[in-house]
Amino acid sequence: MLHRLAKPINFISITGLPLISLILLACGSNTLTLINKPAINPSEDTPATSSTKSSEELRVRLTESIYKKIAPSTRLVLDLDRRQVTIYKGENKIQSYPVAVGRSGWETPTGKFQVGKMLENPTWVNPFTGEKTAGGSPQNPLGDYWISFWSDGKNVIGFHGTPNRDSVGKAASHGCVRMYNEDIEQLYDQVELGTLVTVVP
Repeated sequence: MLHRLAKPINFISITGLPLISLILLACGSNTLTLINKPAINPSEDTPATSSTKSSEELRVRLTESIYKKIAPSTRLVLDLDRRQVTIYKGENKIQSYPVAVGRSGWETPTGKFQVGKMLENPTWVNPFTGEKTAGGSPQNPLGDYWISFWSDGKNVIGFHGTPNRDSVGKAASHGCVRMYNEDIEQLYDQVELGTLVTVVP
Protein backbone atom coordinates (compact mmCIF):
# COMPACT_ATOMS: atom_id res chain seq x y z
CA MET A 1 0.00 0.00 0.00
CA LEU A 2 1.36 3.41 -0.92
CA HIS A 3 1.41 5.98 1.85
CA ARG A 4 0.81 9.70 1.57
CA LEU A 5 1.48 12.35 4.19
CA ALA A 6 -0.94 15.26 4.21
CA LYS A 7 1.57 17.69 5.72
CA PRO A 8 4.37 19.38 3.76
CA ILE A 9 7.74 17.90 4.66
CA ASN A 10 10.95 19.91 4.77
CA PHE A 11 14.37 18.36 4.18
CA ILE A 12 17.74 19.91 4.96
CA SER A 13 20.22 20.14 2.09
CA ILE A 14 23.64 20.27 3.73
CA THR A 15 25.51 20.84 0.49
CA GLY A 16 23.70 23.95 -0.67
CA LEU A 17 21.60 22.29 -3.35
CA PRO A 18 18.84 24.36 -5.01
CA LEU A 19 15.23 24.06 -3.92
CA ILE A 20 13.52 20.92 -5.17
CA SER A 21 9.87 19.85 -4.94
CA LEU A 22 9.40 16.18 -4.12
CA ILE A 23 6.40 13.89 -4.36
CA LEU A 24 6.06 11.24 -1.67
CA LEU A 25 5.46 7.97 -3.54
CA ALA A 26 7.05 4.97 -1.90
CA CYS A 27 5.65 5.98 1.48
CA GLY A 28 3.10 8.51 0.29
CA SER A 29 2.55 11.03 -2.46
CA ASN A 30 2.03 14.45 -0.94
CA THR A 31 4.27 17.31 -2.05
CA LEU A 32 7.50 17.68 -0.11
CA THR A 33 10.00 20.53 -0.19
CA LEU A 34 13.77 20.45 0.11
CA ILE A 35 15.00 23.64 1.75
CA ASN A 36 18.54 24.92 1.74
CA LYS A 37 19.07 25.38 5.47
CA PRO A 38 22.75 25.22 6.46
CA ALA A 39 23.45 24.56 10.12
CA ILE A 40 26.18 27.23 10.28
CA ASN A 41 27.21 30.55 8.83
CA PRO A 42 30.28 29.78 6.69
CA SER A 43 31.82 33.17 7.39
CA GLU A 44 31.75 32.46 11.12
CA ASP A 45 32.43 28.74 11.43
CA THR A 46 34.74 27.72 8.61
CA PRO A 47 38.52 28.14 8.97
CA ALA A 48 40.23 30.97 7.13
CA THR A 49 41.57 29.77 3.77
CA SER A 50 44.14 31.30 1.47
CA SER A 51 43.16 32.43 -2.01
CA THR A 52 45.17 29.53 -3.44
CA LYS A 53 42.69 26.94 -2.14
CA SER A 54 40.40 25.57 -4.82
CA SER A 55 36.64 26.00 -4.72
CA GLU A 56 36.33 22.22 -4.42
CA GLU A 57 38.47 22.19 -1.28
CA LEU A 58 36.34 24.96 0.18
CA ARG A 59 33.15 23.06 -0.64
CA VAL A 60 34.43 19.88 1.01
CA ARG A 61 35.55 21.71 4.14
CA LEU A 62 32.25 23.59 4.39
CA THR A 63 30.22 20.41 3.98
CA GLU A 64 32.27 18.59 6.62
CA SER A 65 31.91 21.52 9.00
CA ILE A 66 28.13 21.62 8.50
CA TYR A 67 27.87 17.87 8.97
CA LYS A 68 29.73 18.04 12.28
CA LYS A 69 27.28 20.70 13.44
CA ILE A 70 24.13 18.70 12.69
CA ALA A 71 25.25 15.10 13.12
CA PRO A 72 24.64 13.86 16.67
CA SER A 73 26.58 11.05 18.35
CA THR A 74 23.53 8.79 18.09
CA ARG A 75 23.38 6.71 14.91
CA LEU A 76 21.12 3.99 13.52
CA VAL A 77 22.09 0.78 11.74
CA LEU A 78 19.30 -0.90 9.79
CA ASP A 79 20.05 -4.53 8.92
CA LEU A 80 17.67 -5.60 6.14
CA ASP A 81 18.55 -9.29 6.31
CA ARG A 82 17.99 -9.48 10.06
CA ARG A 83 15.05 -7.05 9.80
CA GLN A 84 16.31 -5.08 12.72
CA VAL A 85 17.29 -1.50 13.49
CA THR A 86 19.86 -0.81 16.20
CA ILE A 87 20.57 2.45 18.03
CA TYR A 88 24.22 3.24 18.78
CA LYS A 89 25.75 6.05 20.80
CA GLY A 90 29.29 6.18 19.54
CA GLU A 91 30.34 2.52 19.50
CA ASN A 92 27.95 1.50 22.29
CA LYS A 93 24.90 -0.52 21.30
CA ILE A 94 21.85 0.92 23.05
CA GLN A 95 18.80 -0.93 21.76
CA SER A 96 17.56 -3.03 18.83
CA TYR A 97 14.04 -3.24 17.41
CA PRO A 98 12.39 -5.60 14.90
CA VAL A 99 11.18 -4.00 11.65
CA ALA A 100 9.42 -4.78 8.39
CA VAL A 101 11.34 -3.83 5.25
CA GLY A 102 10.59 -3.43 1.54
CA ARG A 103 9.13 -6.39 -0.31
CA SER A 104 10.48 -7.77 -3.59
CA GLY A 105 10.40 -5.03 -6.22
CA TRP A 106 10.13 -2.35 -3.52
CA GLU A 107 13.40 -3.02 -1.67
CA THR A 108 14.54 -0.60 1.01
CA PRO A 109 17.65 1.21 -0.34
CA THR A 110 21.05 0.54 1.22
CA GLY A 111 23.74 3.07 2.03
CA LYS A 112 24.39 5.94 4.42
CA PHE A 113 21.68 8.56 4.92
CA GLN A 114 20.47 11.09 7.46
CA VAL A 115 17.17 11.72 9.20
CA GLY A 116 15.45 14.42 7.15
CA LYS A 117 12.06 14.93 8.81
CA MET A 118 10.21 13.84 11.94
CA LEU A 119 6.44 13.97 12.43
CA GLU A 120 4.09 12.96 15.23
CA ASN A 121 0.62 11.68 14.33
CA PRO A 122 1.06 12.08 10.56
CA THR A 123 -2.12 12.17 8.47
CA TRP A 124 -2.22 9.54 5.73
CA VAL A 125 -3.87 10.28 2.39
CA ASN A 126 -4.72 7.32 0.16
CA PRO A 127 -2.79 7.98 -3.07
CA PHE A 128 -5.49 6.29 -5.16
CA THR A 129 -8.70 7.68 -3.65
CA GLY A 130 -7.51 10.84 -1.86
CA GLU A 131 -9.25 9.64 1.30
CA LYS A 132 -7.58 10.86 4.49
CA THR A 133 -6.89 8.93 7.67
CA ALA A 134 -6.32 11.27 10.58
CA GLY A 135 -3.17 11.17 12.63
CA GLY A 136 -3.70 9.16 15.80
CA SER A 137 -6.31 6.90 14.20
CA PRO A 138 -5.81 3.19 14.96
CA GLN A 139 -6.30 2.55 11.20
CA ASN A 140 -3.59 4.98 10.07
CA PRO A 141 -1.02 2.98 8.01
CA LEU A 142 1.75 5.30 9.23
CA GLY A 143 1.06 4.69 12.89
CA ASP A 144 1.95 7.42 15.37
CA TYR A 145 5.36 8.57 14.15
CA TRP A 146 7.25 9.24 10.91
CA ILE A 147 11.06 9.51 10.59
CA SER A 148 12.30 9.97 7.02
CA PHE A 149 15.87 9.18 5.98
CA TRP A 150 16.05 8.66 2.19
CA SER A 151 14.99 10.36 -1.02
CA ASP A 152 15.97 9.99 -4.66
CA GLY A 153 14.50 13.39 -5.51
CA LYS A 154 11.09 11.86 -6.15
CA ASN A 155 10.41 9.13 -3.61
CA VAL A 156 10.81 9.32 0.17
CA ILE A 157 11.36 6.46 2.61
CA GLY A 158 11.37 6.42 6.40
CA PHE A 159 10.59 4.62 9.61
CA HIS A 160 6.96 4.64 10.73
CA GLY A 161 4.56 2.80 12.98
CA THR A 162 1.91 0.41 11.73
CA PRO A 163 -1.48 -1.02 12.73
CA ASN A 164 -0.44 -4.23 10.92
CA ARG A 165 1.66 -5.72 13.69
CA ASP A 166 1.90 -9.11 11.97
CA SER A 167 3.96 -7.54 9.15
CA VAL A 168 6.85 -6.58 11.46
CA GLY A 169 9.76 -8.93 10.91
CA LYS A 170 8.85 -9.50 7.26
CA ALA A 171 9.60 -8.01 3.84
CA ALA A 172 6.19 -6.42 3.53
CA SER A 173 6.37 -2.70 2.74
CA HIS A 174 6.80 -0.47 -0.33
CA GLY A 175 10.31 0.43 0.84
CA CYS A 176 9.53 2.04 4.17
CA VAL A 177 10.54 0.56 7.52
CA ARG A 178 7.58 -0.45 9.66
CA MET A 179 7.90 -0.70 13.42
CA TYR A 180 5.66 -1.50 16.35
CA ASN A 181 4.12 1.78 17.50
CA GLU A 182 5.62 1.44 20.98
CA ASP A 183 9.08 0.87 19.46
CA ILE A 184 9.08 3.81 17.07
CA GLU A 185 7.91 6.02 19.93
CA GLN A 186 11.13 5.13 21.75
CA LEU A 187 13.18 5.56 18.57
CA TYR A 188 11.60 8.96 17.90
CA ASP A 189 12.76 10.21 21.29
CA GLN A 190 16.38 9.22 20.64
CA VAL A 191 17.02 10.66 17.16
CA GLU A 192 16.93 14.11 15.60
CA LEU A 193 17.40 15.79 12.24
CA GLY A 194 20.79 14.81 10.89
CA THR A 195 21.05 11.49 12.75
CA LEU A 196 23.09 9.07 10.62
CA VAL A 197 21.18 6.06 9.27
CA THR A 198 23.26 3.24 7.80
CA VAL A 199 21.29 0.61 5.88
CA VAL A 200 23.06 -2.70 5.20
CA PRO A 201 21.77 -5.62 3.09
